[in-house]
Amino acid sequence: MVIADELAKKQKAISIAEFFEKNRQILGFDSGTRSLLTSVKEAVDNSLDACEESGILPDIFIKLENTSKTNLTLIVEDNGPGIVREQIPRVFAKLLYGSRFHAVKQSRGQQGIGISATVLYSQLTSGRPVKIISKIDRDAPAHYFELLINTQTNEPEILKDKIVEWDRLRGTRIELEMEASYAKGRRQSVYEYLKDTAIVNPHARITFIEPDNNQVIFDRATDKQPLQAVEILPHPHGIELGTLMKMLRYSESDKLESFLRTSFSRIGAKTAIDICTKAGISPETDPKNIALDEAKRLHEAFKRAKILAPSTDCLSPITEELIRKGVGKEHIVDFIETTTRPASVHNGHPFLVEAGIAYGGKLSKEDKVEILRFANRVPLLYQQGACAITHAIENLSWRTYSLNQPGGSIPIGPAIILVHVASTHIPFTSESKEAIADVPEIIAEVELALKDVARRLKLYLSRQDNLEKRREKEEVINVLLPRIAKKVGEILERPTPDIGPIVAKIMKNVFCQRVINQNGNGCEVEIRLKNHGDSTHHFNVHESLPCSIGSPSPAPKIIPVGTQIDHVWKISLKPGEQKAIMYQIEMNADEAAKLPQLVVEGIESELITGAKAVNV
Repeated sequence: MVIADELAKKQKAISIAEFFEKNRQILGFDSGTRSLLTSVKEAVDNSLDACEESGILPDIFIKLENTSKTNLTLIVEDNGPGIVREQIPRVFAKLLYGSRFHAVKQSRGQQGIGISATVLYSQLTSGRPVKIISKIDRDAPAHYFELLINTQTNEPEILKDKIVEWDRLRGTRIELEMEASYAKGRRQSVYEYLKDTAIVNPHARITFIEPDNNQVIFDRATDKQPLQAVEILPHPHGIELGTLMKMLRYSESDKLESFLRTSFSRIGAKTAIDICTKAGISPETDPKNIALDEAKRLHEAFKRAKILAPSTDCLSPITEELIRKGVGKEHIVDFIETTTRPASVHNGHPFLVEAGIAYGGKLSKEDKVEILRFANRVPLLYQQGACAITHAIENLSWRTYSLNQPGGSIPIGPAIILVHVASTHIPFTSESKEAIADVPEIIAEVELALKDVARRLKLYLSRQDNLEKRREKEEVINVLLPRIAKKVGEILERPTPDIGPIVAKIMKNVFCQRVINQNGNGCEVEIRLKNHGDSTHHFNVHESLPCSIGSPSPAPKIIPVGTQIDHVWKISLKPGEQKAIMYQIEMNADEAAKLPQLVVEGIESELITGAKAVNV
């Protein structure tokens, strides 16, 4: 018999489940700690996507239980829309099954592998089925399944299918036992993943119970739902020639002009004709008859035609405001700046980049800056060195922005650099979805976003440096001037003069002074304000008193605070300008002299003399 015939008998197809059964490390299941993190990530991502698509504020519960020395049980519950009974087996026990692979819109899941791969890992390492409960409405029954994946056919095997009692209004619960280990206090841990998830999903509440029953709650920072991503057609910029030829070959349109309008976003009738003209192809041509050389000309015409940037409706950015809230909720810092870049395109897929930088507070000054990488609101904790985000950070000269950068690598200092890439298709380096590939368009946009926030950090640090110099100067003045004033008073045999106005003038500060005059049984109080500086200052003056005031001019805003009444005046002072606040109070001059120091809000302490500056 011919050898080729013998070899042919041994050849057979394998299912995707069989492939990943033997190559599970590709999906991120290569160690106990990483496998657990991957499992939690896939379950939480599915819950967040389902809640957001249904307009529900996510409330997610994660619990880890020690099952044996080597095994853990993972339980994840959500308050999402639930899954209809018929779909439950395929959603959880069939790889490459999902609704998002062909949709051109932003979502966490893309391939239909994640949660079913977790189920596969669970059954491989524990031999136990996955347990699922899902309910779609208050009055609907809760369906309970126990499932395994038949790896030869990549089809679900249903071990149990019944209706159970469940006290939730709606939602889904998944329970898996797996070989895994829980690591606490390291960057690549379940806790850090959930913490980072809470930063970029500030609308979600996440409750986490660790194996020792310690409970951690990452509460929501806003009730504002993220913008809903809308499915769109692919954009012509960046689409590959092979993809274009496939679209032409299977087009249902019988005219090229119609094909362009109905197959791509941002192409109307006028633009379609312009593209055909630039390609030298008749708009009446049947797309299915277009040859390779014509397809190449059409592909080149896309680049030369004026086509609007892709719509951002298909993307759901976190927004600058919510990045600030998210970072501020989980980290104590002095400075936060964020930016959102306009949408761009890679390989026909719209994407945008958001970046944030936080500085100071309780962050370490000696270590490398902490890098928070996100793709479609999902934290990326592994393969940092292989990621386009990290490469873009390393490409920048951070010394230009006042951060130390030894050897041109990741900068050092008390800072957090956050980058979020939102796209209809994230080009991950592998199926484990832990690093973004070095797509030139993405790296360029990340660099532009980082430069934007880095410039603002440099301005902040420069300002802080100037304030520090002012602080040192004022400390010297406050030591010398009182001695001089006292000596002059002794020589002239007069009381020591108030040096406050002099200090304010020397420092070019705003001077704030309370003057009290007895007026019958009460007092007339005047708060004098003068700007000795070169810039206009806007701030609030707070006078916290145990009683109300009379005849105020101008009228303040009244805020009761416990037993005190906070009187607040909004003040704006141009360079050299002075103003006065007047009011009457029913107490004698001695009592009024014991009133607490005036408080100002909205101005640095280094720029005010005679009052206490605070951030209220």
